[in-house]
Amino acid sequence: MSHDDEEVQVRPGTERDLTALTDIYNHYVRETAITFDTVPLTPAERRPWLHSHPEDGPHRLLVAREAGDPGTVLGYATSSPFRPKAAYAPSVEVSVYLAPEAGGRGIGTLLYGHLFQALAKEDVHRAYAGIALPNEASVRLHTRFGFRHTGTFGEVGRKFGRYWDVAWYQKDL
Repeated sequence: MSHDDEEVQVRPGTERDLTALTDIYNHYVRETAITFDTVPLTPAERRPWLHSHPEDGPHRLLVAREAGDPGTVLGYATSSPFRPKAAYAPSVEVSVYLAPEAGGRGIGTLLYGHLFQALAKEDVHRAYAGIALPNEASVRLHTRFGFRHTGTFGEVGRKFGRYWDVAWYQKDL
């Protein structure tokens, strides 16, 4: 579970990361119910998502890369609008996606550590995470960062011919 900060660098996501970020996300689209997208995306389709996360403000995209240039993208964490209506502005939805080979190295913990450090300087009151069940690793990660379970939506999504529950977690910031 440990990582070496000299081996892994965390920085804001940029255009040069787009293909790698799309590849990571598409793994979860194709192989898991972690995301409820059902059709893989192209980098061009994913570009507006990338650009919706500037380097500052409450909506961030942080990328973990192996040290070295250009370095392999190991995963990313985001904070995004929770809901579109204006009164929801101080709430964000957060998520972490890791490259399939990057699990178990503490990369998710490293990314969330950087993300919540950045959000501490922003006008953010609550962070929410929806976790498609079962996903013990994600539940552990969120619990480690002080998230508490607030409820579960039963059979809220259908993918791979079955229904999935989503547990919602909240962190006070």
